[in-house]
Amino acid sequence: MLLDLLNVQTVQVVEGTDMDWQQAIKLAAEPLLSNKTIEKEYVSEMLNVVKSEGPYINIGPKIALAHSRPAGNVHKIGLSILKTNHSINLVNNDHPVNLWFVLAAVDNNSHLAVIKELMELLTDKTAVADMLNATNESEILKIIAHEQELQK
Repeated sequence: MLLDLLNVQTVQVVEGTDMDWQQAIKLAAEPLLSNKTIEKEYVSEMLNVVKSEGPYINIGPKIALAHSRPAGNVHKIGLSILKTNHSINLVNNDHPVNLWFVLAAVDNNSHLAVIKELMELLTDKTAVADMLNATNESEILKIIAHEQELQK
């Protein structure tokens, strides 16, 4: 399922210098805007939730999963990844992030298989370390493909 959503267009690797958390989320969401998975309002909602609720999207060391409630501005299930070579603080210095995931869901249930696979990936410390060390999009996709094979 993850590899059905992720490809070289939806995975990005950038330096991340001179970027704040809001810019990171916007850049991470850009592929989903480009392929018409989400609308701009969804990006605004993701940012507003973090502003009001704090850094709750920091789901693990150096990992953030940006998302919002489905509200008609998501057209299909989507997932994108932005890997920054430099950590970007999510809201404050206690939450440095390098792996920025954006999840788009059309309803409350259809994305649960994606979340399950994503959590299996992100609980593998070796896979996360490898993604943090990846230098390009293809490397990240290979790491995910390898992890998916191990899960079968």
